[in-house]
Amino acid sequence: MRLLHTSDWHLGRSFHRVNLLSAQEVFLDHLVATVRAERVDAVLVAGDVYDRAVPPLAAVELFDDALHRLAALGVPTVMISGNHDSPRRLGVGARVMERAGIHLRTTPGGSATPVVLTDRHGDVAIYGLPYLEPALVRDELGADQANHTSVLKAAADLVRADLAARPAGTRSVALAHAFVTGGVPCDSERDITVGGVAAVPAEVFAGIDYVALGHLHGCQTITERVRYSGSPLAYSFSEVAQRKSMWLVDLGPGGEIAAERVDCPVPRPLARIRGTLEELLADPSLERHEDAWVEATLTDPYRPEEPMARLATRFPHLLTLSFDPQGAEDDPLTSYAQRLRDRSDQQIAEDFVAHVRGTAPDERERAVLTEAFDAVRTRAVADEAVAR
Repeated sequence: MRLLHTSDWHLGRSFHRVNLLSAQEVFLDHLVATVRAERVDAVLVAGDVYDRAVPPLAAVELFDDALHRLAALGVPTVMISGNHDSPRRLGVGARVMERAGIHLRTTPGGSATPVVLTDRHGDVAIYGLPYLEPALVRDELGADQANHTSVLKAAADLVRADLAARPAGTRSVALAHAFVTGGVPCDSERDITVGGVAAVPAEVFAGIDYVALGHLHGCQTITERVRYSGSPLAYSFSEVAQRKSMWLVDLGPGGEIAAERVDCPVPRPLARIRGTLEELLADPSLERHEDAWVEATLTDPYRPEEPMARLATRFPHLLTLSFDPQGAEDDPLTSYAQRLRDRSDQQIAEDFVAHVRGTAPDERERAVLTEAFDAVRTRAVADEAVAR
């Protein structure tokens, strides 16, 4: 059985104020064309269909059009909600869509209800595990603890129990939206840390022939059977080196996996450039970036006059400009921002305690801080769920 694994469309998202809807439309054209050309048997969409819980109308229309086109091809599509999606909104009409071959899994209770497809080798059971917010789903799933590993293990246990009751030789596929150990994150993903820990071990999915992951935006192979497709478009400059693609997966008669990458269309390349203003304006090696979306970092000791406008004469698609002065006295605001870069809320809070008191927090105090951050985050998620 041939599967096309994709995720993290983030329909409605912009890139530094650049509207990406037309690029997302091109990607979906490419996806439909790939399904047709490669004779795909099922499409797997592993969450974050939309960029936010209440997406703009244009994004909803684009999604609707994509579903109609996939249904018209007669190719089943299995889709789960991600941490950016509103499960209830995305799941509206799920039972009706099922008749057209569009299978939405947006609730924990649906995790062990597979879409069963059949090829000449027998049945393939495809399970959809939507993004599981630990504090909200722990009781429903009967998980031991309110953390990602416990709730995903509980959901995977339900999958394994259902699979065990099926005829021998039934192959299995699961979609999940999570941060799995070994994955490499980037700047454009929303933090899902709970209890100071976000990652779950790949062993949670033991016994499943193929696991189609979503959440991380870089295409990655965690194990032969556990993979991220990544996002089809770049959503931050931290993705400058990523090759955007989907996985074309052939599932053999005994659960064997053969996977190859299908590249996605690139609306415009990304470039990160660094140097003094005069260097960036004159360096001939930067000519290849003149048509790219550009992030520039100026290293002039002091800020030059009108740097954005001057750089834009050479790089018309310049989107961001930052300063990292070299050879001048430290700017306290700049150095403070640098110290905070890539640090979690927990780390910043612990550093603040150490700075004010002179000693770092002990284990008990760290636990109190962790509990406080988790409580705030859980309350925010609960408030959002009520608003939905």
